[in-house]
Amino acid sequence: MKKHLSSFLTCCLLIFSLTSIAQIEKAPPRAEGEGQFNRMIIRGVNLVNGTGSPMQGPCDIVVEKNKIVEIKVVGYPGVPIDPKSRPKLNAGDKELDCTGMYMLPGFVDMHGHIGGKSQGTPAEYVYKLWLGHGITTIRDPSAGNGLDWVLEQKAKSLKNEITAPRILAYTAFGMGAKETISTAEQAKAWVEENAKKGADGIKFFGARPEVIETAIKRNKELGLRSAYHHAQVDVARWNVLNSARAGLTSMEHWYGLPEALFENQTIQDYPADYNYSNEQNRFEEAGKLWKQAAKPGSKRWNEVMDELLKLDFTIDPTFNIYEANRELMLARRSEWHEEYTMPQLWRFYQPSRVSHGSYWQEWGTEQEVQWKENYKLWMAFINEYKNRGGRVTAGSDSGFIFQLYGFAYIRELELLREAGFHPLEVIRAASLKGAEALGMADKIGSIEVGKLADMVILEENPLKNLKNLYGTGAIRLTENNEVVRVGGVKYTIKDGVIYDAKKLLEDVRKIVVDAKKKENFEIFQPGLEKKAGSKIQGKKE
Repeated sequence: MKKHLSSFLTCCLLIFSLTSIAQIEKAPPRAEGEGQFNRMIIRGVNLVNGTGSPMQGPCDIVVEKNKIVEIKVVGYPGVPIDPKSRPKLNAGDKELDCTGMYMLPGFVDMHGHIGGKSQGTPAEYVYKLWLGHGITTIRDPSAGNGLDWVLEQKAKSLKNEITAPRILAYTAFGMGAKETISTAEQAKAWVEENAKKGADGIKFFGARPEVIETAIKRNKELGLRSAYHHAQVDVARWNVLNSARAGLTSMEHWYGLPEALFENQTIQDYPADYNYSNEQNRFEEAGKLWKQAAKPGSKRWNEVMDELLKLDFTIDPTFNIYEANRELMLARRSEWHEEYTMPQLWRFYQPSRVSHGSYWQEWGTEQEVQWKENYKLWMAFINEYKNRGGRVTAGSDSGFIFQLYGFAYIRELELLREAGFHPLEVIRAASLKGAEALGMADKIGSIEVGKLADMVILEENPLKNLKNLYGTGAIRLTENNEVVRVGGVKYTIKDGVIYDAKKLLEDVRKIVVDAKKKENFEIFQPGLEKKAGSKIQGKKE
């Protein structure tokens, strides 16, 4: 029997002191993609450049190796293009005809766990799901396969030796320490050693205030960035405002933000029998937390927002990862699970008292309604923060709670839209704002001359319908009353290398088919009888 940890925080705290970590299978050498090319011209696209600019087109984009060197509007919608107005194709150039298609910047997933043994997800599977949905850069928060493992994959991705997005490694605070970090001196030493090892930043969960403050400040002095999941076990003495004042660059999810907004209390209103290690307790009560915070437009609401804005603080909300809390059946029955979810990952999702994110002991209408109300207040803060100039990014936290790599990221974009973002603001959050948060806006995040050629190209307009970005596409009814699927990313270009996004997703489907055949596995729904001939699927191994 594989051991499953009682909570995500427990998992994170345990790996800090481990010298070896169970790792997933690394990606094989790259066998996909064309390029880089000495010179490439992408013809006839409708360009959404990621800066907030409205769409323009038709445009021709010229790329030399991995750099954008020219962007030229070459005509008018509905009018034949004059060939003389277009960049000239020279001998040996690559020409990619994308006439009438739509181009966006490559997406940045700010919360992209690569997966672990418990999820049963080889790196190739995860990477291809990401690239198949236009994600060209990910931040791995916690480096759950170990920092050395992630740094090796990062280096290979940078050289395009593997089929993978660009990777940034944010080590979990304390990972690899020989003893628990309990003093400021120990924190400072660990942070300095982490920087020497080549990490891009740190992800925090909680510790004594003087330890956290020292670690965040020293990390910033060294020029690295940081993220924080303000876990409930420490948030009463250190919330988002404390972190932002110390120099934290981004917060994950929403933990610590309602606590900073408290007016008439200092601690969440826990029931007397609340136990953080019981995840039904933890998430049920979390669904009531925003109602305990200051109301929108109140003095405290504005004070907190004003200070975070002044500190140029980034919020990475990851709306999607909690969506099962407000619509469990929606998340559980998402259409992509049948063909794209690995057997072990499906087992990992199932109700359990011991596995993180599988807390469906008795989750019903009352809990879902509470969470729907929770989302309204949470989204109100995020949308207003964006409207007042705050940086909001897109992150998925996939691999937990029925959220699948790639697909969950597109769902995050839909939820930003639900929160009040204009579609152009959604795309900017998914690209340029993520690049800014990573300190990479001079290289990625928008389609501009001088930047790297990270691009998403599709045949349907994503501004009209973000569902066009899903690998399973969007439903359309033809004039002949025929149901068809349209959309899905056609090409993902990362660092000047062209990937056939739909072929990558076909590869993923084959990986899943082979895994299912090996185990005689069929997708099941919890508590329902298994299908004849398949193994018992309702138990975790």
